[in-house]
Amino acid sequence: MINSQPDMQLVASASTGKEGILKYRETQPDITLMDLRLPDLSGIDIMMAIRAEFLDARIILLTMFAGDVEIQRALEAGAQAYLLKSMPADQMVETVRQVHSGRKRVHPEIASHLAEHLSDEPLTNRELDVLRHVKDGNRNRDIAERLFVSEHTVKIHVKHILEKLGAVDRTHAVAIAARRGFIHF
Repeated sequence: MINSQPDMQLVASASTGKEGILKYRETQPDITLMDLRLPDLSGIDIMMAIRAEFLDARIILLTMFAGDVEIQRALEAGAQAYLLKSMPADQMVETVRQVHSGRKRVHPEIASHLAEHLSDEPLTNRELDVLRHVKDGNRNRDIAERLFVSEHTVKIHVKHILEKLGAVDRTHAVAIAARRGFIHF
């Protein structure tokens, strides 16, 4: 797609995050298209590593997932754009041009998904820990043992998770959390 554009040229490609960092150092491209999910590392983590070394790196995250938590984290970490792989090629190419000219771009579908949860109370790190254990099918007693807290404390965390996510039960909470990008399978 990139090479078919008269004003663009693909200078490198990588299939892992570590390889991506090395290729970036070698070529220092004008724009980087970064997959959110890579086999070795998160695309957001790779982007942060590149931007720590190259402050002016312009990176567009490309993904199949539109979880608001991941979108927000990506934008806060310095992504200039966030695109879904399902978008038409002409929109993707136009986004590359816009980012190259210094603008940021978030597709309206993604922006509305992000805005829907903007005022939601975030889950705490401990609540995320509990949620990951819930996802793995652990009971409150097992979670308490693994996290070195009381079973009562786990019950309180689960109650807060359900409230914050608007879930009716633990299974529903896991489904919502996965869809929004809090947890991954």
